Amino acid sequence: MYSSSASILIRAPRQQVWEALTQPELVRKYFFGTLLTTDWGVGSPLTFRGEWQGKAYEDLGTVRAFEPPTSLSFDYWSSFSGLEDRPELRQLIRYELTEEDEGVRVTIRQSNVDTQERADHSAKNWQGVLEGLKSLVENTG
Repeated sequence: MYSSSASILIRAPRQQVWEALTQPELVRKYFFGTLLTTDWGVGSPLTFRGEWQGKAYEDLGTVRAFEPPTSLSFDYWSSFSGLEDRPELRQLIRYELTEEDEGVRVTIRQSNVDTQERADHSAKNWQGVLEGLKSLVENTG
């Protein structure tokens, strides 16, 4: 299996960054218009719904860890993957927030990816998500 990661430095307080990562109304603003639904309880379901290039999607997950304001993780299955939704096929997504002198570094790691091509594609998508997050947080602070 393969993995990918993306990281960005955001010049804002950690709590503001955390809220942008976890509050559905903020997530929707930078995450391709996705509607996130979850209560963030460990073991709780998580869904991402939206439309991508004219096609509706519903991606599923389960919250694995939720440790405000430093990290969270969930398993993940994409309706676009072409794979069955089976626990062993779900990818693992982890967000980590680390304090730095100039702000907060957000790193997203994705593992249990079935091909290097998908891992590379994910890394590119995550970098775009992080750039949108940075723009949102730094311009609304």
